[in-house]
Amino acid sequence: MDNGVIEKRRNAIAEGRTTLGIELGSTRIKAVLMDENYEAIATGKHDWENRYVDNIWTYTLDDIWGGVQDSYRNLKQDVKNKYGITLTTAGAIGFSAMMHGYMVFNKNGDLLVPFRTWRNTITGPASDKLTELFQYNIPQRWSIAHLYQAILNNEPHVPDIDYMVTLEGYVHWMLTGERVLGIGDCAGMFPVDTQTKDFNERMIRQFDELVADRGYPWKLRDILPKALVAGEYAGKLTEKGAKLLDPEGDLKPGIPFCPPEGDAGTGMVATNSVARRTANVSAGTSVFAMVVLEHELKKVHKEIDLVVTPAGDLVAMAHSNNCTSDLDAWVSIFGEFAKAAGLDISVPKLYDTLYFKALEGDADCGGLLSYGYISGEHITHFEEGRPLFVRKPDSRFNLANFMRVHLYTALGALKTGMDILFKEENVKVDSVLGHGGLFKTEGVGQRILAAAMNTPVTVMETAGEGGAWGIAILADYMLRRKENETLDKYLAEKVFANMKGKTVEPDPKEAEGFEKFMRLYTAGLAIERAAVNVLR
Repeated sequence: MDNGVIEKRRNAIAEGRTTLGIELGSTRIKAVLMDENYEAIATGKHDWENRYVDNIWTYTLDDIWGGVQDSYRNLKQDVKNKYGITLTTAGAIGFSAMMHGYMVFNKNGDLLVPFRTWRNTITGPASDKLTELFQYNIPQRWSIAHLYQAILNNEPHVPDIDYMVTLEGYVHWMLTGERVLGIGDCAGMFPVDTQTKDFNERMIRQFDELVADRGYPWKLRDILPKALVAGEYAGKLTEKGAKLLDPEGDLKPGIPFCPPEGDAGTGMVATNSVARRTANVSAGTSVFAMVVLEHELKKVHKEIDLVVTPAGDLVAMAHSNNCTSDLDAWVSIFGEFAKAAGLDISVPKLYDTLYFKALEGDADCGGLLSYGYISGEHITHFEEGRPLFVRKPDSRFNLANFMRVHLYTALGALKTGMDILFKEENVKVDSVLGHGGLFKTEGVGQRILAAAMNTPVTVMETAGEGGAWGIAILADYMLRRKENETLDKYLAEKVFANMKGKTVEPDPKEAEGFEKFMRLYTAGLAIERAAVNVLR
């Protein structure tokens, strides 16, 4: 970086001509400072892992704030190292996080039960009942499913609920005092109305009637956040919030905030996939595909979520709880072997070597079969999971096929959901964009996804920035959008106007091979079921 660029960025930072985005992902909290050219000029991160406590996947409040503060501290240090200036302000701030889950608070702001994340599959009865009541799919991950399951379980905390929100909505609330949430993540709490850009009023009334005999002191509307669409003002950083985000005390209060959004929404923004007939696939700890629809689906599918873009347009979402966790575990095993053999192989090289080896495998993985079910998987109807690898004596068992089958199976449940959209609902897409950890090794995950979906897949040069960059863009959109400038137009004509991507066409033989693998994957679910039942 030449001195001119450094000086220009230093001035932008000092004058607050930047936006700050922080996203709390499943395994990493990432902070991105973006300039007026939509470039990430500084970053910070904090790695973390969920806890499994009393059969609940969770993060503690200390985990949350320790992680947020550390990611911001590392961003602040990156600014200092690169530009010789202390970060004290920004033009706007936005927070994003993994969607769904259950965080409930009493009137004093106390968390009533440990945070129940999207990963939990413990709300089956509630999900089924509400889906039937609303005639609208209510997945187990959604906040309303968790709430109703707590009601069915007669949990004692329910009467004391004053506020129910998702993770980034909670962080936003603590930093600004505002009980608001972006419409995209609102749609992962409770169904929304794409016309009113608000929670669905008919279904709210239905829920209140359903629980009326319980005599709770609250109505559903009272405990939900206010829904906001992209571009709306969502409050400002308070003095208390500034000290909470930056305990060192350098950050100034008063910075405006955009609506907090879920990682699905920020993923759509970061891949320019908010227009109709566009789709994006985010593949990391979990994997989900977002398809912006031209029209409503013909029927209710338990495997498909209906959510919306940050602007409030209807989206079909196929979400798989499990993607790369088991794959990462196998890579780690090979890393242990390398170390035991006295070989010094970096983690990136280890991934690259094994992933590229996978491309040498048979198109159908040679008859090998695996399930990376670290947790339950709602698309294939599992409330618990058991990571599993199995083969027949005559399967073509070699390293290439072994790695290939773990890449395939990372997308297996997602493929099950996407087949419903493409084959049953005849949904059409003009483009699919991939982002997330699966695509870090250039060309491999992209090629596998193209085979799975049998459609071209593009990875943008900015894909590595992910949702933190996406929420920074939404902060910029709120700050600088022109009157009547839609989000899709702003992204296409400003943010992505000069950005390049690489597109991979599906190989017909690999697409056919993936279909053959899926027949085995579907038939083999009985083996996974047996493993769940036996390995307790």
